[in-house]
Amino acid sequence: NQYPKRGRPGPGEGFNISFIMQDGEEISVQAHEGESLLDVAWANDIDIEGACEASLACSTCHLILDSESYSKLEEPTDEENDMLDLAFGLADTSRLGCQVLMNKDLDGIVAKLPAITRNA
Repeated sequence: NQYPKRGRPGPGEGFNISFIMQDGEEISVQAHEGESLLDVAWANDIDIEGACEASLACSTCHLILDSESYSKLEEPTDEENDMLDLAFGLADTSRLGCQVLMNKDLDGIVAKLPAITRNA
């Protein structure tokens, strides 16, 4: 986690993220500006692997985003698309968690963990 000295934002202090687990459980957490979904997941003990540690060399942080939030993001880079091609359960709104950085436009984002990942 790249934000250890700031600690975690409390309710109303950061941006809202809802992670939907494989079993349907919803976990709501707060994120700092500029923090990746992968970093937020790790900081909150959400089981996303991120085997390459955000170096765009795997697809183990694959998440399926809600369509409204997905539409607010820039298009994935060619490198991200190459890694997404390796992900199981790919959807139209799939992104790598390491490449989605939180900002005010993404407040309230919903990120669903796929049923399986390549390395998990």
